[in-house]
Amino acid sequence: MTMQLREVFSFPHPVNEISARTVAAGVAGLATLTVATRQRWLLVPLAYGFVARALTGPTLSPLGQVATRVVTPRLPIEPKYVAGPPKRFAQTIGAGFSLAALLLAFGFRRPTAAYALVGVLGLFATLEAACGLCVGCKAFAVLMRLGIIPEDVCADCANIWVRTGQVGMTSDE
Repeated sequence: MTMQLREVFSFPHPVNEISARTVAAGVAGLATLTVATRQRWLLVPLAYGFVARALTGPTLSPLGQVATRVVTPRLPIEPKYVAGPPKRFAQTIGAGFSLAALLLAFGFRRPTAAYALVGVLGLFATLEAACGLCVGCKAFAVLMRLGIIPEDVCADCANIWVRTGQVGMTSDE
């Protein structure tokens, strides 16, 4: 039982960036729909998805499952592997933003502030989906350089660029 829980509550390392960008496209769509329709209930699946992906990668995330099992395998694109810890960090930031939006909308009855946070999430998700720019991953790299995140959290972050020929980078930029 303990081993099964460990497997569920694990995060892939490395991560297929194509799948991550596919998830980001779904998040961008859901965030846009949420802000455009002002349907507060859409904050629930948005927040659930981020929490599920932060805790388990794609395992308990419906969007993660669709991206990794349905969409990505059908794309005519070779997998591109990047370090997992920065992606998990980015999902955790998304979980914080989306949970804060949920709390603002339902707990404090401040839907405008909630939609502003969702707008930021949508912008960041769009940047990742369209351009491959993961803002959370960039923040992870800065925190590693500052020593706030210890190197042993992501020893591969430095080494993964050696394997891909992009020497000198320290995160999945």
